[in-house]
Amino acid sequence: MRVEPYVFFPGTCEEALHFYEAVFGGQVTYTMRYRDVPPGDHPSPPEMGDKIMHATLEAGDLTLMAADSMRLRPGVDSERVALSVAPKSAEEGGRLFAALAEGGTILAPYEKQFWGSTFGMLTDRFGIDWMVNAG
Repeated sequence: MRVEPYVFFPGTCEEALHFYEAVFGGQVTYTMRYRDVPPGDHPSPPEMGDKIMHATLEAGDLTLMAADSMRLRPGVDSERVALSVAPKSAEEGGRLFAALAEGGTILAPYEKQFWGSTFGMLTDRFGIDWMVNAG
C-alpha cells in the first residue's frame, strides 16, 4: 500500500496542476469537477461548479492528488495537505480508518460513496489529515 499526498487549493487547483505538469513532466490523468457530482450527493455552492473536486497527476513514481477546497479562502492559512491511503479492501480500510480515528476527529464518516469506493476523512490525534479510499 502506498501513501499519497493530497493537496488542497483555495480555487487555484487547475492552475497549480498545469504548473506541476510542467515541473515534474507528468500529466493529469483524472479530473472531476464539483458540477459532476450527482444531485443530492455532497452538495456544494454553485460557485464551486467549475472548480476541481478531485484530480490526479501522474509523473513517474509520483502520484499527486489535488482538489479545490470549500474550507480554504485565498490568503487564509488552513490545512492544505492530507495523506491518502488506498487499501485493497473496504474491510482493511475500515480497520485503518478506525485505528487512525482513535483519539482524533472524523471529518467524513467511512462509508460507500457515489464513485464506488468506501471513503472517509479524519484528523488523527497528532493533527494529520487522512483520507482512506478503498475501492
